[in-house]
Amino acid sequence: MRTLPLLFALAALALPAPAQGPSVQTGIEVLREQKFAGLTGKRVGLITNPTGVDARLRSTIDILFEAPGVRLVALFGPEHGVRGDHAAGDHVGAARDSATGLPAYSLYGNTRKPTPEMLNGIDVLVYDIQDIGCRSYTYISTMGLAMEAAAERGIGFMVLDRPNPLGGIRVEGPPVKHEFESFVSGYPVPYVYGLTCGELASMLNGERMLARGIQCSLTVISMKGWKREMNFASTGLPWVPTSPHIPEASTPAHYVSAGMLGELGVVSEGVGYTIPFKVFAAPWIDPRGMAERLNGLGLAGVVFRPLVFRPFYGRSKDEELRGVQIHFTGEGPEDLMGLQFRFMEVHNDLYPGRNPFALAHPSRLTMFDRVAGTDSIRALFTRRMKYADVAAELKRGVGEFRARSARYRLY
Repeated sequence: MRTLPLLFALAALALPAPAQGPSVQTGIEVLREQKFAGLTGKRVGLITNPTGVDARLRSTIDILFEAPGVRLVALFGPEHGVRGDHAAGDHVGAARDSATGLPAYSLYGNTRKPTPEMLNGIDVLVYDIQDIGCRSYTYISTMGLAMEAAAERGIGFMVLDRPNPLGGIRVEGPPVKHEFESFVSGYPVPYVYGLTCGELASMLNGERMLARGIQCSLTVISMKGWKREMNFASTGLPWVPTSPHIPEASTPAHYVSAGMLGELGVVSEGVGYTIPFKVFAAPWIDPRGMAERLNGLGLAGVVFRPLVFRPFYGRSKDEELRGVQIHFTGEGPEDLMGLQFRFMEVHNDLYPGRNPFALAHPSRLTMFDRVAGTDSIRALFTRRMKYADVAAELKRGVGEFRARSARYRLY
């Protein structure tokens, strides 16, 4: 996740609820309705960030801090920090939360897993973070490592469930191969895994995917009203940017369709401009010609529009980039992950001397493979730069995962 902190931090400000209430209650709201059963009389550590809010955008930090019978004693923040004031990849140190005075430990600094010292005096860890349903987004790795720490310490772990903005039906991409496991591909699940964070936690625990097969004492506070076919807009809930480059509820789907290409650092995916992950652009592209070729593929659920822009920050700051804006219709294309490979095939036909894999720094190729969870995608595609050569690999293991994960579905 390559992001900047400004919008992310501002998004935590409380605003009045809309006149028509949401159709979904998140885990924190259900927990409050249950009068905080499971936390009463316990010392609680909370893993959260600005997305941990109720339907009125009140922070879970404040809700638990003021909950009767609950003693909130420590905060833990993932990448970007508890209050969202750090850019992607920034080292985040320990601090004290200015609003509550509680210690705020970083899980994206010297350690990405809570240490025994951090967990001293804690009876239960609570996790409340909005995820985007894509494996390479680091929050689920933070969740898994925290589950391991809770198991090792013998304390409880509670997940306050939230919607998957990609829904609970879509599954794409092969599971991670063991040798490519990393913080951006922490567990052997598909790139798009079709589970809520609570369901995924149950699967990590039940299938012994945590380190050494360890299992924690897990409680999931399920949502009310969420259905697998829902997109985020249909929940009626407010969207708080999960990081500054995921500013809208529609962005996660675009992240899946363009983020891997962006890892190569050659063709812009829109990061640095106002529409992150909704762009394919480079200085040498003819926008109209590219749009015509891509629209000529007849892909359902997507339209490409010619675009010229200058990023405000990042690697192409102030440089004129030319390409296409990606507009999804309905739920978008059936094969989100494959869209960037469709683009690269057309791009290679038009600009064979501008192969993104050939122009990328070797470190970016390594990162591409880590995000993909395998090197087979790159190996298959770069032989001829044809989507057809990689299409089957993008579906490898999907059916098996659907069957294996079905027992952990809560909705």
